[in-house]
Formats: sequence, structure tokens, C-alpha cells
Amino acid sequence: MPKLKTRKAAAKRYKITGTDNFLRRHAYKGHLLMKKSKKQKRKLSQVLCVSPNDTRAIKLMLPY
Repeated sequence: MPKLKTRKAAAKRYKITGTDNFLRRHAYKGHLLMKKSKKQKRKLSQVLCVSPNDTRAIKLMLPY
């Protein structure tokens, strides 16, 4: 059976934890930050777990 290729875009965006969960960053933190409040920017800086519904699709993109 041939090797599976890793989707490099997914590898840059997601990090796998020890319990097979995936971590991701929030969107909307890249630009236009002057109009966003400090509270909103602080909340967008936090890392969060990917929902279980999306985990299966990410596992196919990151086989190893």
C-alpha cells in the first residue's frame, strides 16, 4: 500500500494533542485590529479544540 501524503495546509493550521484532539487558532486576528476591542482581540488569541464533528476530516488530511 502506498504512503499517504500529508496535506501541508492542514499541517500548518492544526496541532495534534496527546489525546488525539486537534488544536486550532481563531479566525479574524490577522488584520484590521485597530477597530476591534481589546477584549475581542484577547479572546481571539486563545487556542481551542476542534469540534468532534470536524476531527474525522482532519485525521484524513494528517495521516501521521
